[in-house]
Amino acid sequence: MFDTPFDSFDDRRDRDDYSSLEEAISEDRPRIDQLRDEPEATTPRSSRRWWAAAALPVVALAGWWLLAGADSPAAAPALPVVEVALPLQREITEWDEFIGRFEASRSVEVRPQVSGQVAAVHFTDGQYVRKGAPLFTIDPRPYRAALAEAQASVASASTALALSRSNLARAQRLVEIDGVAATEIDRLESEVRANQAALAAAQAQVRSRNLDVEFTTVRAPISGRISDRRVDAGNLVAAGAGGAATLLTTINAVDPIYFSFEGSEAMFLKARREGLASGTPVEIRLADESDYRWHGTLDFTDNAIDQNSGTIRARAVVRNGEDFLTPGLFGNMRMATGGTEQALLVPDTAVTTDQTRKLLLVVDGEGTVAAKEVKLGPLADGLRVIHSGIAPGDKVIISGVQMAMPGSQVRAQRTRITPPAAPPSAEAPVITAGSATISR
Repeated sequence: MFDTPFDSFDDRRDRDDYSSLEEAISEDRPRIDQLRDEPEATTPRSSRRWWAAAALPVVALAGWWLLAGADSPAAAPALPVVEVALPLQREITEWDEFIGRFEASRSVEVRPQVSGQVAAVHFTDGQYVRKGAPLFTIDPRPYRAALAEAQASVASASTALALSRSNLARAQRLVEIDGVAATEIDRLESEVRANQAALAAAQAQVRSRNLDVEFTTVRAPISGRISDRRVDAGNLVAAGAGGAATLLTTINAVDPIYFSFEGSEAMFLKARREGLASGTPVEIRLADESDYRWHGTLDFTDNAIDQNSGTIRARAVVRNGEDFLTPGLFGNMRMATGGTEQALLVPDTAVTTDQTRKLLLVVDGEGTVAAKEVKLGPLADGLRVIHSGIAPGDKVIISGVQMAMPGSQVRAQRTRITPPAAPPSAEAPVITAGSATISR
């Protein structure tokens, strides 16, 4: 039925139409040749009309065949257009980032050292107090009476000591004439020593009673921000050792203030290998801040890694002259590691992933795409730091990555990489394990 197994319906239709056209032309060929050879003057008008009428279907059939003939070959698809740029070369500073809390550099619980009734409170809740400022007054009258009693005991012991010394002096003069026994001399000397000891004990008692009277005025042991009073005037408070004494209030020293954080074992090893120690600069920002406006230095690193968490505790000291920072605040801290270095940067959207590998697509001079495995660094001002894998002269695809495949051809348009502008809002950026900044 078909000429070949692969003939299509359109091919067969075109071949049948062409055969019919050839048959029609062959049948009319003698008449057409005769009309063509006859002179125009001798050809009857009716014959010319017949020739035109006969030729019209032939011309129409030929035109239909040409218009409905085989399809023209499809044009080659256009090459995908991508934007390429050279990696941005900048000097950057890499940072390790931590989350921690602010703590008071010194914190004291104020408790009474003598028992009694609170007679007065000398501060306003939450105010800043200086060291030695009076805070509470405990009724001093019982302690002043005890002091007077101790002073009287001193006077009595002093009188007894003076008498024993006089008796000893008289007896020593009688020894020369054998008017007193040697044993009496020994007794009088012992009495003098006993009265001296009694006088010293009475004097110590006076000093103790003096301290009790001083302790009836509770003073600030350090300078700092005081909490609210836990007892009001008129309440009885008790002295005691440790936590047995009544808690009156607390004071926190906040200038300077500490920032405590924990780092992983890997961070600790990295810091040790890079020689970071006390005095290393740190920068801190609060939860509602977009920049690191608080500056301090590394102050302390613990002497052991916690076996349960695998972290080590460290601390930085921060100046707080404005008294803005408060113990308990969360903060994000970054610490420079390794100083500054030259780095290549590309947009983070240019990085593709192939299972566990990170790739960048580059274009050579002939427009052929190739993939290069790279080692990524942190983000720096919105651009990704590339530690290794590409060269400064590589043309990296930064736009249209989804239309390029390794080994394919593309049409590359050159452009430049610029750091993105800072967002107008003051929202805090997302915290990562590490970051970097471009040195201006």
